[in-house]
Amino acid sequence: MKAIDIIGVPLDLGADRRGVDMGPSALRIAGLGDRLAALGYAVTDRGNLEAPVRETRQPGDAAKKYIDDIAGVCQRLFEAATTSLTAGALPLVLGGDHSLSAGSVAASAASARRRDERLGLLWIDAHGDMNTPDTSPSGNVHGMPLAALLGPEPAELSTIGGASPAIDANRTVLIGVRNLDPAEREHVVASGVHVFTMKDVDRLGMAAVAERALELSGREADGLHVSFDLDVCDPGIAPGVGTPVRGGISYREAHLAMETVADSGRLRALDLVELNPTLDDHNATAELGVELVLSALGLRIL
Repeated sequence: MKAIDIIGVPLDLGADRRGVDMGPSALRIAGLGDRLAALGYAVTDRGNLEAPVRETRQPGDAAKKYIDDIAGVCQRLFEAATTSLTAGALPLVLGGDHSLSAGSVAASAASARRRDERLGLLWIDAHGDMNTPDTSPSGNVHGMPLAALLGPEPAELSTIGGASPAIDANRTVLIGVRNLDPAEREHVVASGVHVFTMKDVDRLGMAAVAERALELSGREADGLHVSFDLDVCDPGIAPGVGTPVRGGISYREAHLAMETVADSGRLRALDLVELNPTLDDHNATAELGVELVLSALGLRIL
């Protein structure tokens, strides 16, 4: 029986809008653990990692606000996810803002290196998350984790796990992007990552995009980490996110992407981030998140 470790990360220091720290609780209330167990998984809920409360901290450097506190949370997540991976469990990381993925993806990458394997990464998000302290208009670190994983900035995050870059740009694929800052756009293009914008999804269809993304991320790769930001979905189906952007993927497109991941058999770790219950409608976005996790982990229509 495949084991899943649920790891909650109630982190909301990476963004201006508050509330994503309650995301892990909302997903649990939506029945995540029980529904995974019903699929036949051995589910262990590891609880929530310690994350500082904003009111007890100072933002520090305006170009990368709360960076030391965020790095501390990411380091704790790196250690927790590493423990799960070493035990043969799949870490299911519940956010919290997307800056946490600097820790979870680094853990997956380090685990792959120890086994002399390679890791592919799917970053499913309305945003690129490839700003650096030099390019970010806001200094919000939830817009920087992918830049950190590709190295070298912000350095406080890029060094987690001891290898920078933590991941290979050629096996990194972004899906659903539709909102990039001007300087970030240049960084994305120069980085060598593969990007499927919403225009690509519209023109090609999600089936072709998901299959191509898995092909690109799977080049000489043995495993796959999926980092899913709920703001990739259209606000009409996912109102409870901190940074909604109109024109996102539909309910069926989101499920098709996750079903295609499940069909690949390569999933090693999954992040579900940026759920903001204070903006949600009767926990609908949390329920959507649970459904998408189930699709990624093998729930089938037939």
